[in-house]
Amino acid sequence: MRILVAADSFKDALSAPRVCRAIATGIRQAHLDAQVTEFPLSDGGEGAFEVLAYHLNLKTVEAATVDPLFRPMQASYGLSPDGRTAFVEMAKTSGLQLLRPEARNPLHTTTLGTGMLLADAQRRGATRVVLAIGGSATNDGGIGMAVALGWRFLDTQGREISPVGGQLHQIARIVPPDTPGTLTGVEVICDVTNPLYGPVGAAQVYGPQKGADEATVATLDAGLQHLAQLVEQQWNRPGLAQIPGAGAAGGLGYGAVAFLQATLRRGIDLMLDLTHFDDALAQADLVITGEGQLDGQTLHGKLIHGICRRAARFGVPVIALCGRLAATPEQVQAIGLQQAISINKVELPLPEMLARTEENLERAGQELGGRV
Repeated sequence: MRILVAADSFKDALSAPRVCRAIATGIRQAHLDAQVTEFPLSDGGEGAFEVLAYHLNLKTVEAATVDPLFRPMQASYGLSPDGRTAFVEMAKTSGLQLLRPEARNPLHTTTLGTGMLLADAQRRGATRVVLAIGGSATNDGGIGMAVALGWRFLDTQGREISPVGGQLHQIARIVPPDTPGTLTGVEVICDVTNPLYGPVGAAQVYGPQKGADEATVATLDAGLQHLAQLVEQQWNRPGLAQIPGAGAAGGLGYGAVAFLQATLRRGIDLMLDLTHFDDALAQADLVITGEGQLDGQTLHGKLIHGICRRAARFGVPVIALCGRLAATPEQVQAIGLQQAISINKVELPLPEMLARTEENLERAGQELGGRV
């Protein structure tokens, strides 16, 4: 029996590698003949860097950059062993969590720091980038990122504007870098489908949670629309603002496409491709996966559903372990699972359940190993 243990982290309890290790340990105790492969995964959000570092042997690089308010800081990103591929999380430099609540105002925040990490990777010889966006404090349409890579945004007097959301409406001309960059393969992890502007655009949907009041939202939305019109006029690139995901991270999704010719990818699909999950799946008789809570939302963009879709192509059954099972039998079937099992035999206070996650996963793995 060849068993592939491919699980995400159990939030607030265990990282994905530790989840997989606990399940695999239990299986090996009960099924001595099983060939068990540990394959930690992520949906492209929290924990993505750790998972990619596990599979791709990423080197951690520290670089000088700035936070959303232009304050100097150090941040890290990952670089492949050959130096050609960089993995950058925009939240490390442009994330909302970097600012105190009273300092949050998307009129004044920038993605410049994210661009500085990309520029550092480019200087080190990287040609490909995987850019994870989400959790941003910004609404600058990605112009901050672009400035760090040599783009210039000028007002009617030919002066460079500050690359923040509140200055988007001041842009009169966009000047590309004198020398084309070497980042020719940029893939963006993007799991939202919002367009750049409008009723479901970046400013109107996400602006308030970043500190924007009603007047600020209107200013930002108009600025994003103005930016899109300029790009369309200067380069005859209509429709970019309506691409699903253009409004992600305050329009950074749009900026990556417009200024870096990036491709927006669903996090789950990109992570499965980057880790060569299908190669491991082709060698498996059974997949055991897991996440903290399994419910109806697992059908919508969650890792387990993505795993089940891939496994179905190979005819490999999937069993899920979870901390809390809130999905109905019908939903479990719709997800594509053969079975879903809660590792908690009795309902306990959440802190106690979290503390017992590792031992409960190992026990559940042992019970499964005795049956398969």
